[in-house]
Amino acid sequence: MRWFGFGFNAFGQIYVHDKLLKGECSDAVKEVKVSTPTELTSQEDRRDCSLKTDCQIRASWSRRASLYLDVDSCVCLAGFVSNESCGIPMKESRGCKDAIINESYLTLAFSDRLECWDLQKKEETPSWSMEIKTHSESSGTPVHLPLVPGGYIATKPPLYRSLSPHLRAKSLTLSAEHAILLSASGTVYTWGLGSHGQLGHGGLTPEEEPRAVEALWGMPMSCVATGGWHSVCISDGGDLYVWGWNESGQLGLPSRGVRKALPQQSSQQAGAPCQEASTSTAEEPQEGEEHEEVFISIQAFPALLDITPSCEVRTVSCGCRHTAAVTTTGDLFTWGWGDYGQLGHQTLISSDEPQLCGVLQRAADACG
Repeated sequence: MRWFGFGFNAFGQIYVHDKLLKGECSDAVKEVKVSTPTELTSQEDRRDCSLKTDCQIRASWSRRASLYLDVDSCVCLAGFVSNESCGIPMKESRGCKDAIINESYLTLAFSDRLECWDLQKKEETPSWSMEIKTHSESSGTPVHLPLVPGGYIATKPPLYRSLSPHLRAKSLTLSAEHAILLSASGTVYTWGLGSHGQLGHGGLTPEEEPRAVEALWGMPMSCVATGGWHSVCISDGGDLYVWGWNESGQLGLPSRGVRKALPQQSSQQAGAPCQEASTSTAEEPQEGEEHEEVFISIQAFPALLDITPSCEVRTVSCGCRHTAAVTTTGDLFTWGWGDYGQLGHQTLISSDEPQLCGVLQRAADACG
């Protein structure tokens, strides 16, 4: 599988210029905004221009973790890490089966244990670890990080949080302030901060414990994802539901902030060798008519979002204020905040409408 990256690159988490790798120039060579999808490479071996086919990518805002799942499985880090460890297999990760990364911790799952490493400190031992039963000794389907036996790994201490076994958790995604869980039966549960409607319960109040999203009852879901203050999920039938904050158009619903900034963004892009964004704007009312477009700042209940009528959504991922979805035909659509090129549209323009990332086809996604 070939992996491509675009967006914020101040720490070289997408790529580092060849001249910088050779020590020929300063950090000024590092391109901060990457608006064109760029194939990810392994800095460990520049002779092989692409990552291995058995590699998976885990992304955060300033870092990228490449998880190699071959015979000698390991993790390589890129971005905001020390120069001596950038692109070099972590010796502590040898033999790991899964990994997740955020701005503070790298969590590694082995067949017999879990380890959390503090990325802001140079330590020889993990900040937290736990022994687990091997799959042959345990019952049921193996879970994937951040889910662990009996609970999950949080983004900040206490790192281990317990979950009721009655939830029958199938998958879990976390933002810094809220969580969304998918049960084995397809029910969606949310908890955490709710100040931007990101829990989907119709209000802005927090929830300390997992609470089922009642608006989705009777519709089994197959995939969930969280952004900074928004949430999304996909039904078994391939429909996409969104809720939470829409300040940057990350829900794909009309955003006053995006429409207001569009003229200025377009003028800044004028003359640049990039394609124009197709974000629609409100039409001017005709004489004798009144026309007022409805903008959505907070969507506190799940809303159905039609990306394209011709196919279903297969998978979805969220950045802090943008969203990416892949259809069953392999087309990648992105929308939301685009100031750093993170939408992959070869512009630095935000969009409150899903737009096809024409450069990529048959894609998989992972947002940071």
